[in-house]
Amino acid sequence: MTSPLLLDVPEQLQTDRLLLRVPRAGDGVAVHAAVVETLPLLRAFPASLPWAMFPPSVAASESWCRERAAAFLLRKDLPFLAFDRFTGELVLATGLHRPDWQIPRLELGYWCRASRQRQGYVQEAAGALLGLAFETLAARRVDAFCDSDNTRSRQVCERLGMALEAVLRNHRATPDGVVGDSCVYAITRG
Repeated sequence: MTSPLLLDVPEQLQTDRLLLRVPRAGDGVAVHAAVVETLPLLRAFPASLPWAMFPPSVAASESWCRERAAAFLLRKDLPFLAFDRFTGELVLATGLHRPDWQIPRLELGYWCRASRQRQGYVQEAAGALLGLAFETLAARRVDAFCDSDNTRSRQVCERLGMALEAVLRNHRATPDGVVGDSCVYAITRG
């Protein structure tokens, strides 16, 4: 197997409405604003998004951006921020996470800022990432995990052609110890 460090992974992708690019130093302010705007919605699924349970700060968001940029270079994670191509506003955060380069297999993740939800942005960005996974990275499988109660996230997976493979009972726990179920969606090459 070729070392993942030698993979030529583009640092940005473009769709009809979005510019997806790897987080970088200085993005913390934009990420923080999107998180603060969306916090009540993010906190509705604490088992899936445990980081949203902590008080947000610009410094924490800036650290996250820099850590994700480093993880991208090391091919330990492939995070992207998606910006409106016309206004420059941060619309969503997404990525191909937890790579298993032996297979290769990746996990699709995403969240969209509150003011941009229900406009097809997540599906647009996720579709671009699936193209990256299968066409550039030769992935054999991309999966997505979401809270079983998160119907909107489940609908995105289904619109992308991902199949529900399982409902994992008592799979996630909130910071308060409340246990919930997760849905596993996947799409495979071929």
